[in-house]
Amino acid sequence: MSSDPKNILLVEDDQKTAQALKRGLMMEGYQVSLSFSGAAGLARIRTEPFDLLVLDWMLPEKSGIEVLQSVRNAGMTVPTLLLTARDTIEDRVQGLDCGADDYLVKPFAFAELLARIRSLLRRAVPVVKSGLQGGNLHLDLPSRRAWQAHQEIMLTPREFDVLVYLLQNEGQMVTRQMMAQNIWREPNRATSLDNVIDVHIGRLRKKLDGDSSEHLIRTVRGVGFLFTRSYLS
Repeated sequence: MSSDPKNILLVEDDQKTAQALKRGLMMEGYQVSLSFSGAAGLARIRTEPFDLLVLDWMLPEKSGIEVLQSVRNAGMTVPTLLLTARDTIEDRVQGLDCGADDYLVKPFAFAELLARIRSLLRRAVPVVKSGLQGGNLHLDLPSRRAWQAHQEIMLTPREFDVLVYLLQNEGQMVTRQMMAQNIWREPNRATSLDNVIDVHIGRLRKKLDGDSSEHLIRTVRGVGFLFTRSYLS
């Protein structure tokens, strides 16, 4: 860990589990704050800076999903990992649609939690210059902000990473395997990760295209994705 430890907020109503996770994370060099209800967690998020949120889905007062929706509706893009016993594809999609950057199903190994946290905290795409331009789309890499036609687009950290990677490979085919390796840092892609990638692509399309018939991100069935400045369906 660096000399500047990352500050994590863990919102988990099972106090025994929360304290055990806190001890483990602090041994890894992280600073960890705890909240035991959704309402308490949201109050802290609104008043304190955090580098990462770890939210349990089932929380008293406000669910993890409700907390996450409030965070995203307020324009906050802090990386967020959702913990839950729900493991259907529909549940995963709901969590990601509400703004989660990653999703971890209980029970999980602590080593996997650490790997997910490291992945979310690390900037997946190297910053090699200050900005990227694609048509009327502009990305400022140091501030990790995006604009389209001079209007800012609110992106989660993972959405920003995906868009940067697509712009850096403009006009070239990007496969799910490439995205798994270079964005999620997963060398061996699992089918469940394909679903996560597709959800992020779908969310980006909604934010970039709206109701327009012009698509910046094209799907090539069975192959992957292609970023083009002007593709008409």
